[in-house]
Amino acid sequence: MWIVYVLVWGAVAIFGLSAVYALVWAVRTRQMQDLPAGAASIFDDEEPVGVATDAFTNRSPATLHQAGGDR
Repeated sequence: MWIVYVLVWGAVAIFGLSAVYALVWAVRTRQMQDLPAGAASIFDDEEPVGVATDAFTNRSPATLHQAGGDR
């Protein structure tokens, strides 16, 4: 039974150390600099920031539910 505890705690330790290493790497390589600009970089002139233009239909979710279109 002790081997299970060793394996579980070993896995937790490896996962934790990997997470800390990933955070240190991100800070050292300046991945954490200017986060708002990185978040806005996925938008362009056709889809400005804050305007949702991706929709599958022009109908509201309530209308879709009544029509049976949410299956």
